Amino acid sequence: MDTPQGALMDRIYRRQRFVYDGTRKYYLLGRDHALRELGPDLDAHILEIACGTGRNLQQIDRHYPGRNLYGLDISSEMLLSAEAKLGKRAKLARGDACAFNPRDLFGQATFDRIVMSYCVSMIPQWQSAIKEAVDHLAPGGELHIVDFGDQSRMPRWFDRGLRNWLTRFHVVPRDDLPGFLESLTGAEVTHRALLRSYVRYARVCKSGVTDAA
Repeated sequence: MDTPQGALMDRIYRRQRFVYDGTRKYYLLGRDHALRELGPDLDAHILEIACGTGRNLQQIDRHYPGRNLYGLDISSEMLLSAEAKLGKRAKLARGDACAFNPRDLFGQATFDRIVMSYCVSMIPQWQSAIKEAVDHLAPGGELHIVDFGDQSRMPRWFDRGLRNWLTRFHVVPRDDLPGFLESLTGAEVTHRALLRSYVRYARVCKSGVTDAA
């Protein structure tokens, strides 16, 4: 997928992917909390959008063995790491979170669980990416989002410093995420701040009623 965003991500992660898991664990907090909330059925189909190195999919496989796992990422460099980590345990594909056809990429039209972990803050058209994810949920399926919070309960100096530092990595915390989620139709939304508002966790449950034919 030759797009400006894809090329940018490949440039960023061509070398960073080798140290990504070791360094990000210190500040991409709340990821394991989101994964514990998944609660998928034994035959569930689980997609991670912007799966990166495959770290979260690997954790999902450990906690919920035997589920059907899928990973989408716009960076071919990151997918190299994910493939090495996951082997045949997940179907991986390169694609744009804002517009992708899962049936073409994975042979699977909808998913019981979709995870977006610290990617909303990196996707320029993040609202479109969330809507796209909801569109690909099965009736009764859930989208789980974890990302940077608004830092409203943190000292001002910390908030300023964090945002200035994140800008170096093309990361922008989405302070208006809760309001956008509440505007979604056909879904039940719950969200809360974790770790003194450092983290925002949200669950979007799609209506279990399908449209009449």
